Amino acid sequence: MPSTTSIAPLPLTSNELGWPLTARIFLIVGALSACSSVVFSAAFAHLPVFASGIPVMVQTALTQQQFHSLGLILVGLAAPRFGASRWWLAAGWLMCAGLLLFSFNLYLRNIWAVDTFRAGVPWGGGAWILAWLSLALAFIGARDHLGRP
Repeated sequence: MPSTTSIAPLPLTSNELGWPLTARIFLIVGALSACSSVVFSAAFAHLPVFASGIPVMVQTALTQQQFHSLGLILVGLAAPRFGASRWWLAAGWLMCAGLLLFSFNLYLRNIWAVDTFRAGVPWGGGAWILAWLSLALAFIGARDHLGRP
């Protein structure tokens, strides 16, 4: 005898899922950044500008992009679980800033010889340091969905 129970469809909107917009932004940006780091890594291996090998500076940018993409995904997953706070937001936006100021800045310098934003590289590294400190503070002050520490 076939079962008459039906499976409820998954909700389609972010509000029904309980995912705040910023958490979804951090998840999307983190996933796209991780994807682009793989694409860049493969492309750089074949670019004529890197025929003699990928410079250490570019390898560092790729490694840091991959690592901080995962950090951004962590922020996006943790923020809805523990509730919104300025520390989650700071961690996410600082990781985004670090990706732009550090990794993408180094790609511009080494591939297209755009040296205009050279001073942004240390600011990107500083943004990542502050992002990880913000993440630590977010976890220190975190409470679960029931309000327990």
